[in-house]
Amino acid sequence: MNLFELENIIPFLLLLPLVAFLYASVGHGGASGYLALMALFAFPPEMMKPTALLLNIFVAGISFWAFYKGGFFKWQLFWPFAVASIPAAFLGGFLQIDATLYKQILAVVLVVAVLRMIGFVGKEKTEIVDVNLPQALFFGAGIGFFSGMIGIGGGIILSPVILLMGWGKMKETAAVSALFIFVNSLSGMGGYLSHDSEINPQAFLLVLIAVMGGVLGAHYGARKFNNVQLRYMLAFVLIMASVKLFLV
Repeated sequence: MNLFELENIIPFLLLLPLVAFLYASVGHGGASGYLALMALFAFPPEMMKPTALLLNIFVAGISFWAFYKGGFFKWQLFWPFAVASIPAAFLGGFLQIDATLYKQILAVVLVVAVLRMIGFVGKEKTEIVDVNLPQALFFGAGIGFFSGMIGIGGGIILSPVILLMGWGKMKETAAVSALFIFVNSLSGMGGYLSHDSEINPQAFLLVLIAVMGGVLGAHYGARKFNNVQLRYMLAFVLIMASVKLFLV
């Protein structure tokens, strides 16, 4: 299928780098935002998961590098989640679920993304405690499996967990989430491709567009950037997509 023959593709291409910009600024790859846009612009369900994972890999990688260079990455906060999530994400990516169920699950994830975007969940705590290893392994495995299954990196779920448990500060959480998203997206993509499935070659053109926004978002996000109005605009888009997924 030719992506560029879809109706209203121009508005989609204009919104794509904005979504990448906003997500990269908080250490995320943007998969929930990309999936929301694709739902709004009537992308075929079979194209949504691999395209979102592909965009996630590049944008999350860029975001991680920016936060890493800023000195915010903590290995001891990352590895307990990653060691459990990577194989679970591969298994989740291997699964192929019914299109209707996929849309319903995605709609719920978008609601979580909205709550995270507007700061309703995942507020930074003043007192930081050591990571509880069994809990981190449990969360990592669950988030990884779920993320691989629907085509996200899991940062939109991991970030609130780290902040609510008091395991890391905001920018430390952003750095860890970015790398978590990167490795989970790679693993989920591996599981998806193990079905002899393919990525639409035109999705790589979308990568170039998203990366432009991701580079800027990561740069400013790692340097105390915050834009409340734009985040509320994105939250509105996510809500619209969630409602559409529930109704269609």
